Amino acid sequence: MTLVIEVIKLTLFPAMMAFAALSDFFTMTIANRVSLILVAGFGLLALLVGMTTTEVISHAGAAAAVLAVVFVLFARGWIGGGDAKLAAATVLWLGFAHLADYLIYASLFGGALTLAIIQFRAMPLPALFVGREWAERLHRLDGGVPYGIALAAAALLVYPHTEWMAAIIR
Repeated sequence: MTLVIEVIKLTLFPAMMAFAALSDFFTMTIANRVSLILVAGFGLLALLVGMTTTEVISHAGAAAAVLAVVFVLFARGWIGGGDAKLAAATVLWLGFAHLADYLIYASLFGGALTLAIIQFRAMPLPALFVGREWAERLHRLDGGVPYGIALAAAALLVYPHTEWMAAIIR
């Protein structure tokens, strides 16, 4: 059973983050199943490692707090629904202990990503990318920013410092 737990810790969260980032980059969408898999994976892992009810409630509280904030951002049209759900599902895994780090890194990466896309849009689309739907979508001046990339990068930077990974690294 220990091997199964370690495999889940080492693969599920990072794989979902990588998938979300790539999906957002190429399609500007993050499927609901990504967030659902993260929530179900957290629940399964919490059960398998014997997380206390108090710990589960704390993690759920952090996710609920983030969901409340990102819902407002989504309602104002500032972020996409997939980004909002991904942020909340990610924080479910990270909890309050790593919330500040995650938000700071997501903000910094999001700002850098936005500046890079602004620069990309300011120049002519390279011939190599002409006819590629994902590149043309990213290049459109009225296009959005695939913020899921920043959310996933921040999550992957913070995740090794969580209690999930601390038990493996010891």
